[in-house]
Amino acid sequence: QVQLVESGGGLVQPGGSLRLSCLASGSIFSINTMGWYRQAPGKQRELVAIIYRSGNTNYADSVKGRFTISRDNAKNTVYLQMNSLKPEDTAIYYCNLNQYGVGYWGQGTQVTVSS
Repeated sequence: QVQLVESGGGLVQPGGSLRLSCLASGSIFSINTMGWYRQAPGKQRELVAIIYRSGNTNYADSVKGRFTISRDNAKNTVYLQMNSLKPEDTAIYYCNLNQYGVGYWGQGTQVTVSS
């Protein structure tokens, strides 16, 4: 089994920054991808950013240039640095780990961007 625990969410003003962290524990194998998804009220969950074991990354167009995903393989941790936050970034952010075709989810952390 795999457990994912997110942290770092909160309330921030437009233009501000937040850094999310996600610690993975349990049966973690060397080949996996980790990523962040988000779900706003009344909307479907969407991909924000993903990072492969190699360090290659992909981002949603809406966050390119503002968000940066990174990972520390030794710590089984993935980060999401969010800058220039906008009200439309308000959502619950979920950490995801995928290994050998099996996906695991964290419980989510709320990010609210409001003045």
